[in-house]
Amino acid sequence: MSEPFFQDGPVLDNPWRADAVLVAALARRLPAAVLERHAPALDALGEAAVGEMLALAREAERDPPRHVPFDAWGRRLDRIEVSFAWARLHALAAEHGVVATAYERAEGEHARLLQAARLYLYHPSSAVASCPLAMTDGAARVLERHGSAGQRARILPRLLARDPDQMWTSGQWMTERRGGSDVSGTETVARPIDGERFALTGLKWFSSATTAQVALALARIEGAPAGSRGLTLFLVELEGQVGRAIRVLRLKDKLGTRALPTAELELDGALATRVGEPGRGVATVATMLNVTRLYNATCAAGALARALQLARDYATRRVAFGRLLRDHPAHAETLATLAAEQAGALHLVLECAALDGREAAAVATAAERARLRLLTPIAKLLTARQAVTGVSEALEALGGAGYLEESGLPALWRDTQVLSIWEGTTDVLALDALRAIEREEALEPLLADLAERHARLAAGPLDALAPPLERRRAALAGAAREAEPARREAGARAFALALGRLVEATLLAEQAAWDPERGAAEALARRFVARGLGDLGEPLPLDETRRLVAG
Repeated sequence: MSEPFFQDGPVLDNPWRADAVLVAALARRLPAAVLERHAPALDALGEAAVGEMLALAREAERDPPRHVPFDAWGRRLDRIEVSFAWARLHALAAEHGVVATAYERAEGEHARLLQAARLYLYHPSSAVASCPLAMTDGAARVLERHGSAGQRARILPRLLARDPDQMWTSGQWMTERRGGSDVSGTETVARPIDGERFALTGLKWFSSATTAQVALALARIEGAPAGSRGLTLFLVELEGQVGRAIRVLRLKDKLGTRALPTAELELDGALATRVGEPGRGVATVATMLNVTRLYNATCAAGALARALQLARDYATRRVAFGRLLRDHPAHAETLATLAAEQAGALHLVLECAALDGREAAAVATAAERARLRLLTPIAKLLTARQAVTGVSEALEALGGAGYLEESGLPALWRDTQVLSIWEGTTDVLALDALRAIEREEALEPLLADLAERHARLAAGPLDALAPPLERRRAALAGAAREAEPARREAGARAFALALGRLVEATLLAEQAAWDPERGAAEALARRFVARGLGDLGEPLPLDETRRLVAG
């Protein structure tokens, strides 16, 4: 009797070693000495991501957080119990400096870029422990710029610690029943206790990272006017308050992010200290939006990279109709397009990270700050949609096996869905991009920068890619000038997506022009320009498709 057939599943390789797009992009953007110093740490994180972290993420998914409201004698506890795996994933984040790297300013403007690379490798195997890290990093940015001397001295070092026993995480308590992105209806009231302390009373409808040691919360000081202008930002320390002034009403039952404790909280005189000026809470918390939205985009690119790696590897193992999947032109076309989408998302993330790093190091020009302001919401909304589509595509590529929990793709798919919701939905972010264009005149610096890049591209070895990019830039510039206000708002989503895709295509083309070997980089750029700008064009050469399928 012949041996029964068992299909081999896809095998993950160290993503730092396997992701040629990431390595090449950092090689272009970082001084050689900087990359050489950090490459061993990135390699070690990549090894952990497909080793210890992968096992921990699966265990954290199987053992979700539990709410223990009372002890045996009826005393209020509101303890949230998490698994060892979840705690260990946080410890690994500290050890690998996933947050701290951005604030260790020895590398100057490159610090945020190096941090983004770490997060990109960490997220797909983190069971979305990346969410508390995003809020921790955002809180660090807020306290660094707006916190009191005491808050900076006592809290900031804990948020940035590399020692797991010392590192704190931060929550973000903004959402209430009246709204998520629209905080103008915030009902939480802050009653002054003395010059420094306030007592917060209200209900926070969604609070991720509920096991954090501190949280940032919006509230309205007694007597402050209604609307966003009456809100102030506060820092809440949780120790000694949970089960008393902070009550956990329930843990949310969510589609995904199941290992992440997300709670509905009731505040009843929770002690807090003010951060920033009274009535300037929205402006103060906006400081963290570049950080948390960049995290969201980086996680999207990382999730898409994981999905692509699984689909690519499976295509080298699965035989259908007498051939490996990778040798079927139809499937090869699908994988090649997925590779181009993932590369575009990654390059957009790294562009934003590089700009944010320059801004944090106080070396960014006014034009660069304007580009960062506009690109950040665009990167978040576009990469989230690319990830949702791409992870679903990869799940389909594995067929029925991909639909099974054991494959890991259902959890990746569920967790990816939230990326288009966190930090603002697609429409909310498109309108934010529109505000940046209309109120802050952020479009002209971006269009001027794209024009310069297209001109350089036209003078280089990949000059054929420049005309379609420049035509799209001119069309978007015209659309921004000619549309009536109501039409601009109605078309904000389409405009933001089209502008983001143009930036991605331009960055891919630049990378290919820089690459001395061209090869895969040129194939990625050509495919994105041909497919990603909405024009199907002529069939692309099969050898280019095969190159992208192989990785």
